[in-house]
Amino acid sequence: MSTPFPFTAVVGQDDLRLALLLNAVSPAVGGVLVRGEKGTAKSTAVRALSALLPAVDVVSGCRFSCDPDAPDPACPDGPHEPGAFESRPARMVELPVGASEDRLVGALDIERALAEGVKAFEPGLLADAHRGILYVDEVNLLHDHLVDLLLDAAAMGASYVEREGVSVRHAARFLLVGTMNPEEGELRPQLLDRFGLTVEVAASREPDQRVEVVRRRLAYDDDPAGFAARWADEEAAVRQRIVAARGLLPQVRLGDGALRQIAATCAAFEVDGMRADIVMARTATALAAWAGRTDVLAEDVRQAALLALPHRRRRNPFDAPGLDEDKLDETLEQFAGDSGDGGDGDDEPDPGPDGPGGGGGRPEPDDGGPRGGDAAARPEAGEDGEQRPSGAGGGEQAPARAAEPFRTKVLSVPGIGEGAAGRRSRARTEHGRTTGARRPRGALTKLHLAATVQAAAPHQRARGRSGPGLVVRRDDLRQATREGREGNLVLFVVDASGSMAARQRMSAVKGAVLSLLLDAYQRRDKVGLVTFRGRDAQVALPPTSSVDAAAVRLESLPTGGRTPLAAGLLRAHEVLRVERLRDPARRALVVVVTDGRATGGPEPVALAGRAARLFAAEGVASVVVDCESGPVRLGLAGQLAGELGGTAVTLDELRADSIAGLVRDVQGTSRRAA
Repeated sequence: MSTPFPFTAVVGQDDLRLALLLNAVSPAVGGVLVRGEKGTAKSTAVRALSALLPAVDVVSGCRFSCDPDAPDPACPDGPHEPGAFESRPARMVELPVGASEDRLVGALDIERALAEGVKAFEPGLLADAHRGILYVDEVNLLHDHLVDLLLDAAAMGASYVEREGVSVRHAARFLLVGTMNPEEGELRPQLLDRFGLTVEVAASREPDQRVEVVRRRLAYDDDPAGFAARWADEEAAVRQRIVAARGLLPQVRLGDGALRQIAATCAAFEVDGMRADIVMARTATALAAWAGRTDVLAEDVRQAALLALPHRRRRNPFDAPGLDEDKLDETLEQFAGDSGDGGDGDDEPDPGPDGPGGGGGRPEPDDGGPRGGDAAARPEAGEDGEQRPSGAGGGEQAPARAAEPFRTKVLSVPGIGEGAAGRRSRARTEHGRTTGARRPRGALTKLHLAATVQAAAPHQRARGRSGPGLVVRRDDLRQATREGREGNLVLFVVDASGSMAARQRMSAVKGAVLSLLLDAYQRRDKVGLVTFRGRDAQVALPPTSSVDAAAVRLESLPTGGRTPLAAGLLRAHEVLRVERLRDPARRALVVVVTDGRATGGPEPVALAGRAARLFAAEGVASVVVDCESGPVRLGLAGQLAGELGGTAVTLDELRADSIAGLVRDVQGTSRRAA
C-alpha cells in the first residue's frame, strides 16, 4: 500500500483544508466541491484526508460496515448478533468517471430474484464508502443520473436499489468530496446546490510558496515513508483535534442571533431555497467545535457564508462564482445588534493554530478572462498584413458586446443515436421511456417484466410447474430497450467579417450565439467554435464541455475584413473529422451563423458551395442562422442551407416564443439514411 502525502504538508490552500476538516468534524455539512485549475493539490489533499480520520469499528463479516453499537436493522447482511467486531481505518473510495450505475449502487441478481425468490445483492461503491470518504475526481464529467444517485444517497444516508419491485436498502453515510476543473465544463446549478461547501483553488503566485511546494514534493517522491514520518506529529495532532471537535459538536449552541444572521445573509444574496441556510448553520456549528468553542460567533457565520454561498449564486454558466464580501460584512453588521451570542460577546475568537484550517482564507475570485495564447483574443492584421485602426473599412473593428440572451427553439439531430446521455436528440439510452424488449447481452440490468412473463408462459407445463409461482429460466429473461435523449457536439461556425459588422448586427449575432450556448449547457452538449474573417478561419475553441469558455471567446471576438466562407466550412469539417475519431458515438450539429455572403479569392461562392456539399454528403445535421437584415435580402443564407442539406432560420425565428413553431428539427441528409 502506497504512503499518502501528509495532509499537514500541503502548502497553502487554507480554504480547501478547512472545508475538508469541517466535513470530517460534521459530515452533515454535506460534502465539498473543489473547483480549480489542474495541478493545485486538489486530489492530493482529498486523498491525504483519509489518513486523518479516526478508525471505525465494524461488525465482523458485514459487507456494509455496520456499527456494532448501532447496526442497521435493514442491513442486507443482517440481522447482526451482538459481539464480534473489528476495527479498521476509515476508507476512501474513489468513483471513476466511467462507472456504471450498478457499480455505484450495487447490482441485484434479477434472475435469482424471479426464479428463486432470493435477494442476491452485490454491494457497490456506496456501500464501500459507508462511514468513510467517497471521492469523485472530475465530478463535472460524471453522467448526471449518477451524480443524482450519489447526492440523493448522501442526503438521505441510505442507498436504494430497485429492480421491477424487488428492492434492497442499506445505510450509506459518507463524506462526499468532488473535484473539478471548470475549464472542462460546469455542473448544473441544481447539482451544485447539493454540495454543502465549495472551494475555489488556484496555484500561488508567490515565488517562495511555489518553491516550498516543489521542495516538499521532491522530498516526498524520493522517500514517501521517510517524508511522512517527519510529519507524523502534526498529523497526530490534527487527528486528535478532529476527535475532540466531534465530541464537542453536540454541545455547540447556535443561538437565535446567529440564526438571524444566517437567514439575513441568505436573503440578502437571493439564494434559492432553504438548503443554504441549513448548510450555513451546520458549517458555523462545525467551525465553533473546530475552534474549541460551544458558542457560534459572527466570524463563524461569515466563514460559513464564504464556503457555502458562492456556488449557490450562479444563475447560469456564464456567471462567475464568488461573493461580495463588503455586502456580506454589511449584512452581518446590520443584524449583529439582534445577537445575544454571536456578535459582541465577551468571548474572544479563537484564531486557531497555524496548522491546517487555522486560518479562514478567502477563495480567490476567477476573473473569467481569456487564457494566455487565446487566438480569439489576439488582434488580427488587415488584408494587406498591416494593423488597421478600429472602424477602418476592411480592417479589424472593436469587439461588439453581446445582446441579452433569450430562450431558443430546440434544434435537434434527426434519427436515433447512441451517444452520451443528454437532453437534445433522441437516442437509445439506459434511462428513459421503455420502447421494447430484447434478449440481454451480458448481465441483465433493466428487466422487461411483461416480455419475460410472455416468453416463459408457454413452457410452464413442460417445465413441470405445479405451484402458483412461474418457472423462469435464463433464456426467458428480456432486457428492456429504452429511449431517452443524448447530448450532441454543437459546432458553431461564426462569420466575423466586415459584412456582419455592418449596421451593428454583430451585437445581435453574439446574443443569438450566447443564447444557443446557454441552451447547449442545459442540454449537456459539447460545444466548439470556429470563426472566419479576413483571409482564413481559425478554431477559436476546440470541442469542449465548457460552454462558459466558449462565451469568453465569443465576447472577445473582433470583426472586420472579407468573408472566407469556404475556409470556415472546411475548418469546421476538419474539426468534425478529428472529433469523430475521438468520440464516434457523439453526433454533431453544425450551426453556421452568417448572412451567406462569400468574398475573397477566386470564385468564393462556388468554393463555399463545394465545401457545404461535403457536410451534406456525410449526413451531418446542420442549421444556418440567417443574419441578413434590411429591406432588400438576397437569400444567400437559405441557399447555403440547401447546399448543406440543412435548414435556415432567421434571428427572429430562433426565439422560442416566435410564431414559427415550437420545435424545429434540423433537416439533414442523415434523415434519408435513418
